Amino acid sequence: QVQLVESGGGLVQAGGSLRLSCAASGRTFSMYSVGWFRQAPGKEREFVAAFNRRSGQQYTASVAGRFTISRDDAKNTVYLQMSSLKPEDTAVYYCAVGLSVLTTTPITYDYWGQGTQVTVSS
Repeated sequence: QVQLVESGGGLVQAGGSLRLSCAASGRTFSMYSVGWFRQAPGKEREFVAAFNRRSGQQYTASVAGRFTISRDDAKNTVYLQMSSLKPEDTAVYYCAVGLSVLTTTPITYDYWGQGTQVTVSS
């Protein structure tokens, strides 16, 4: 069992930055792939970024070059540094961990956090 707690969300103006954190407990964190997803009102949950345990960092096209995923296995924490934020980045952001290397698909993840709200004003 893995417990995930996200933090770092908030309200920011367009062009600003935020860093999300996801702290994990319960199992050996380093063995997992970790991912960030987001869900805007009325939309499906979508892939944002992942640290695939086989192939490394992955990003969806809309955030590539603006977001950076990183992990600190010693602290059991994964981060999402978000820069040049846009109003369309507004959503609830979720972190997830799993053993699969199919890291862009929500169903392949085993554990999820509760989410943190990110709101970008124009």
